[in-house]
Amino acid sequence: MATGRGTGTTSAAPTNGAARQSRTKSGSRTRTKAVPPAAGTASRGWTFLTNHAHVLLCLAQGESLTARELSLLIGITERSVQAILADLVADGYLRKSKVGRRNSYTVNPRGRLRHPLESAHTVGELIDALT
Repeated sequence: MATGRGTGTTSAAPTNGAARQSRTKSGSRTRTKAVPPAAGTASRGWTFLTNHAHVLLCLAQGESLTARELSLLIGITERSVQAILADLVADGYLRKSKVGRRNSYTVNPRGRLRHPLESAHTVGELIDALT
């Protein structure tokens, strides 16, 4: 449980669609609205693909998405999306360009998958298999 700084309350982070619970200084519990689980998540909260793969798959659809839009689609923080985008650009999996005030990303389908077990395959093959 995390303690709210200066508020006198503690709260439990919601998991798997559970309602968020808080305690006041007197110890009584308050319940707030339930937070639904992310679409398609298993009860233990793991998936077969990494967040890096999720970002690539979202961007491969051809839409120009902001970091905020990506974060909402994937279910991670905007800051995590920004770090992932920086990783993917630095390693050549994405090309970044400016369109007005926004960044636009283009997937490099010829990029090789990083793990030795998958290194014979490309990002394009992964995208084709999953879309």
